[in-house]
Amino acid sequence: MMDMSTPYEMSGRTGQKSRTRFALISAARELLGQGGSAPTVEAAAEAAAISRATAYRYFPNQAALLVAAHPETEASSLLPVDPGDDPETRLLAAVSTFIRVIIDSEHQQRTMLRLSLEPSVAPRELPLRQGRAIGWFEEALAPLVPELTTAGVRRLAVAIRSAVGIESLVWLTDVAGLSRDEAAELMLSSAQAILSHALAGRPTS
Repeated sequence: MMDMSTPYEMSGRTGQKSRTRFALISAARELLGQGGSAPTVEAAAEAAAISRATAYRYFPNQAALLVAAHPETEASSLLPVDPGDDPETRLLAAVSTFIRVIIDSEHQQRTMLRLSLEPSVAPRELPLRQGRAIGWFEEALAPLVPELTTAGVRRLAVAIRSAVGIESLVWLTDVAGLSRDEAAELMLSSAQAILSHALAGRPTS
């Protein structure tokens, strides 16, 4: 009998189960990319030609499916290879990548934003409630820890995250009427301005 603490796809025929899981996630991402309402487990199962009963073994509810289908789920870092030690260069690289991901997956991001505002969803279930981007920005700003302290770098990362992301994109495009390119440029310049303000008066060598 399978240990109930072990994910279904991690037992038995793991190769086949991995392919099935990937098919469900791919179907969910395709449906998300079409806009409209968030796909249910049943809808993803139908699109992937997989039975509903099987689909529910992988994803017991819609939230679990959408978390897996979220385009950033597998990202561990937004920094390029050998990013160097300059905090501004590192931050702008990470923020630029983050903004590009947000715009390229806007339909999915908007769906996740709507879902994250639902009071019935557990606070830590969804990516937008996990603060992952803050961690990515902290990594980019890591060279500043000796000057700003770990707590100071986290506050700076939080401030930058408040100026970029799907929430900012929605406001800038839907309310302020900017194009996506204009919104991206403004979010990047806002991140740069926040960093510059934090470093104002920084001693130079």
